[in-house]
Amino acid sequence: HQKPESTQLFALLVDAALERHQCLTVGLEINRNQQPVIDAVTHGEAQVAEIKVPYAIDHPGMRKLIDYLVTLKSKFPCLRIEAIDADQDRDVNMANRLSEFPRDKPILALLGGLHTLKKVKWTVKSGEPFVAEILASHGYQVNSYPQNWQPERCKNGQGRSSRYVNADDPEALQILNESFMSLINAQRHRSTQDVVDGFLLWECDL
Repeated sequence: HQKPESTQLFALLVDAALERHQCLTVGLEINRNQQPVIDAVTHGEAQVAEIKVPYAIDHPGMRKLIDYLVTLKSKFPCLRIEAIDADQDRDVNMANRLSEFPRDKPILALLGGLHTLKKVKWTVKSGEPFVAEILASHGYQVNSYPQNWQPERCKNGQGRSSRYVNADDPEALQILNESFMSLINAQRHRSTQDVVDGFLLWECDL
């Protein structure tokens, strides 16, 4: 949330998917009631600034991403830009919305890290599965690549570089437990298997 590197990476992923498949569905963590506004923007009848984006994820990079997606849609008409979030039962509603999209075309969803976990061993009865786990439990093929920023903030003027950490790398288990499981009432995992497919680590430049 509010990380410029994340939206820049997502734009590159969209480019690569469109180049390969031409058709693509993009899911954004924006309330579904904003879909008519998004559609109006794609038709040139509204401005990106009119879309209500949740405060937690709203930042210039997100607006720039949406604007870029709209530009791409003019070149690739079968690109779908979809708002998938809801006010209540968010993970269930997002999973349900994603499951409604055509399964013969790729889907890219930009979600907060916890939503991407395909398995969580809760230590509280109130724990509920996240989006990725709900979809996986219903037989959907889910590839999950959470992003992680280490440290949270870089020194003044330092940029960031990305590094991919495969799920079977011991470092991936450490990231999973210390940066994700530590945020919620859940047991530490002994393996990343069936939880994530890898991590994209954003580190401060030396």
